[in-house]
Amino acid sequence: MGAFLHLPRIQKILINLEEVKHKVTTRIVVKIGSSSLTGPEGGLNHAAIAFFAAEIAGLRERGAEVLLVTSGAVAAGFRSIGYPVRPRLLHEKQAAAAVGQALLMQAYQEAFTKHGIIAAQILLTRTDFCSRRAMNNAVMTVEELLRQGAVPVFNENDTVSVDELKFGDNDTLSALVANLLKASHLLVLTDMDGLYSGDPRTTPDAVKYHQVDEITPEIYAIAGGAGSSVGTGGMRSKIDAAKIATRGGVPVFIGRAADPGDLRLAADGTGKGTYFATTLSSLPVKKQWLGFMSTPLGTLHIDAGAVEALLNGGHSLLPIGVKQTDGSFHAGDVVEVLGPDAHLLGRGIVNYDDSQLRSIQGLPSREIVPKLGEVHRLEVIHRDEWITLR
Repeated sequence: MGAFLHLPRIQKILINLEEVKHKVTTRIVVKIGSSSLTGPEGGLNHAAIAFFAAEIAGLRERGAEVLLVTSGAVAAGFRSIGYPVRPRLLHEKQAAAAVGQALLMQAYQEAFTKHGIIAAQILLTRTDFCSRRAMNNAVMTVEELLRQGAVPVFNENDTVSVDELKFGDNDTLSALVANLLKASHLLVLTDMDGLYSGDPRTTPDAVKYHQVDEITPEIYAIAGGAGSSVGTGGMRSKIDAAKIATRGGVPVFIGRAADPGDLRLAADGTGKGTYFATTLSSLPVKKQWLGFMSTPLGTLHIDAGAVEALLNGGHSLLPIGVKQTDGSFHAGDVVEVLGPDAHLLGRGIVNYDDSQLRSIQGLPSREIVPKLGEVHRLEVIHRDEWITLR
């Protein structure tokens, strides 16, 4: 007589297989904004922090490595230091952040400890990303923390940084971290359940976007300003982050996690929000630096033929395709490249000083050496030193 399995045993095997299927090693970056961590009048919402710690612990139980990018230092600290409302002056914000960062990290440590998890603080500024050596060191540190089972908690170093306080509530930071650490998902949590065609709080017939396959100017046009009184980032900064992450091969979720299990649903593709898809592969560190972390010192305007060569032909940019040169730069600096419609095409490392380039722009390659003498490279930007951003 052949062996057979009873139905309860079959069901148990299927359940175990389902658990194994979910227990794959994925790397998820979770970004939580100020509005999700603090009260409307400032100060930490400890119940919310405990909730998110439990949600992250749930992802880790399924085998995921989780990296947390958090906002909230200014909002957490301004009342403790004595400001009745969120301060507006830079030095006041930085003073509030100096107090709030300690309070915020203490709250995370206490919340994660209940799940047997160690939280590790990592404070960064944009200048850290501008140095490829500093970036490599940061990657090595984070990889070791993950190997040791810790949750790296990233925040902008508000006490010395100007950019975060002006440009987007750590949304950009979360995208840079996701790209740098080659995450499989970026989950940007906010108090809105996704992107709408209008503000659903004031426009009842606003339509929700469940998935965005391409971030177009129309998508940017419907993104508004800051959404709360305690945060600095609105939907537009989150769209910016989605653009950076998806360009680096990381799909993005922007939405809400308010009930138990919501973070798991967001990671599984059925969350309360909008998904931004990508068909691109992860970028090398050099390309990430070039595209999103470097500081362009000039602008090149090129013709339609050069646009085609750069974007679709896989070719380098030659002097004949350059029509206008703006800015002051030297060979080896980063410049932005615009097409005939004045829209950004990408960035590259230029091989000429600005004065040299102005003297040869529009000329065919055979006339470059007679004009300048011996040159290191004929290309204005070599294709290996270029990244498309359009």
